[in-house]
Amino acid sequence: MNLRRLTSCLLLAVLAGAVSVPTAFADSPLAGKVKKIDGTEVDLADYKGKVVVIVNVASQCGATPQYAGLQKLYDTYKDQGFVILGFPANEFGSQEPGSDAEISKFCTSKYNVTFDMFSKVKVKGDGQTPLYKMLTTQAKPAGDVKWNFEKFLIGKDGAINGRFATQVKPDDPAFVAAIEAELKK
Repeated sequence: MNLRRLTSCLLLAVLAGAVSVPTAFADSPLAGKVKKIDGTEVDLADYKGKVVVIVNVASQCGATPQYAGLQKLYDTYKDQGFVILGFPANEFGSQEPGSDAEISKFCTSKYNVTFDMFSKVKVKGDGQTPLYKMLTTQAKPAGDVKWNFEKFLIGKDGAINGRFATQVKPDDPAFVAAIEAELKK
């Protein structure tokens, strides 16, 4: 069979639905709309092609000082296509009880946060946001978020390429190396 005939057969098979063609980002968490902390709606697809860290945050947690490390990481790599998306959540010890306005004020006044922050979400249990449902089912290891400041690393290709527990601080060499590796792709 010559190449032209093979191409024609493949095209017909695709059109007939017998063969599927993978779509970039089809299974990526970077799909759907979310609300920023100021109430404006954002399409997560706007972050495609960037290296993304998605982190659930809280203002009254022992890990809250990680805001400073996250901001430093963002400042270091933002010009290379790196973003951090912070999602306040109140599932762990009710350590994020504030309103979006209170959370925003806290983040900017205490830690000078300039990376993107979003409205409070549910990261586990009943009412879990679709973003976190996808993150927790597709990441390796899969499973519920265990505590505040758990970090998911999304590559430029939209795939989840790392999951880092609360104990992994933003300046942890393994975490930084994983980010740098994704930026080089």
